[in-house]
Amino acid sequence: MSTTSNPFEWLGAALGTVIRVIIDSLMWLFDMITGASTAFINGFSQALGVDSGILTFAAVILGLFLIYLGVQRMFRKRFVAGIIWILLGLWLLSALIR
Repeated sequence: MSTTSNPFEWLGAALGTVIRVIIDSLMWLFDMITGASTAFINGFSQALGVDSGILTFAAVILGLFLIYLGVQRMFRKRFVAGIIWILLGLWLLSALIR
């Protein structure tokens, strides 16, 4: 670091260095989150044997939600509605899995 007679130049350089460290840290954090989410999606799709598209994951979530609704109906002693919801959820999930 060079010595200058202007203290504002030093202050600007110090502030710029602090901002650069913050930006580099945020870039590292977001890169780690992106890598982790990509690895999770790839592992999830390979374990189920489905594509890794957003619509596939939305369909998996919908199928699990339908099964949840069916179990909820069974606890409320609405057995016919519960069986229908569970069968719909299982049908959707079985259609997705290769």
